[in-house]
Amino acid sequence: MTFVLKFADLLTTILTFALFARAIISWFPGIPRTNPLVEVLYQITEPVLAPIRRVLPSMGSMDFSPLVAFFLLQIIRQVLLGL
Repeated sequence: MTFVLKFADLLTTILTFALFARAIISWFPGIPRTNPLVEVLYQITEPVLAPIRRVLPSMGSMDFSPLVAFFLLQIIRQVLLGL
């Protein structure tokens, strides 16, 4: 496996964990957005989620963009690792 593929694998894994952590944190509204860990999670995940939100139709108060991002990241990972 080349360096680029290993890096892409690591990046998709980190993004997946960050998205999962952000989704879990969203269930606890008492955690302030100004918390340094939460702020880092938003900085890591927002560039992935924002374009999906622009395309995905609004579903009321439910945000399905993390779920779509999970699926897309796994597809990208499988395609890259299949090379």
